[in-house]
Amino acid sequence: MHLTRFTDYSLRVLIYLGQHNKNRVTIQQISDAYGISKNHLMKVVSNLTRLQFVAAQRGPGGGIRLNRLPKDIALNDVVSHTEKSLQALDAEYTPASAEVTPDILLGSFLRHGLQAYLEDLSHYTLADVLKAKSNVSQLLEISGKAA
Repeated sequence: MHLTRFTDYSLRVLIYLGQHNKNRVTIQQISDAYGISKNHLMKVVSNLTRLQFVAAQRGPGGGIRLNRLPKDIALNDVVSHTEKSLQALDAEYTPASAEVTPDILLGSFLRHGLQAYLEDLSHYTLADVLKAKSNVSQLLEISGKAA
C-alpha cells in the first residue's frame, strides 16, 4: 500500500515529537530536521492538532508537543485519519440492485483487505516505533541531528 505524503509527514511529525517528548518544538525545527516545507508541515500539524494527537501553543515559549503518550497513539488511528483514500474506500456501498456485479465484489474484497491492514496496524503504537530510536533516522532517511 502506498501512503500519501500527508500521512508520511504526519507520522514523521509524531516521531519527531516523540523523540523530543519533554520539550515543545517548533514547526521550523521539524522542517529543518526532515527537509520538508514549513507550509506543508503547518497543514499537517493543524490536522494532527484537530485530531488531538498534538497540542499546540502560540506565542513566546509556544510550540507543539504530543497530546498523548506515545503508547496511546495507535498507528492505525493516525493512518485511518490522514489517508483520505482509505476513508473513501471504507465507506459503505449499497448496490442499487440485488445483483452482485464484479465491481461490487471487488469493492467488498478491497474493504476486507483495508480492514485487515488497519487491524494489523492497530497492534503497533508510536511507542513501538520509538523503541527503535537508532534505526528511525535510517528508515526515514533523515539526518543524524534530527534523531
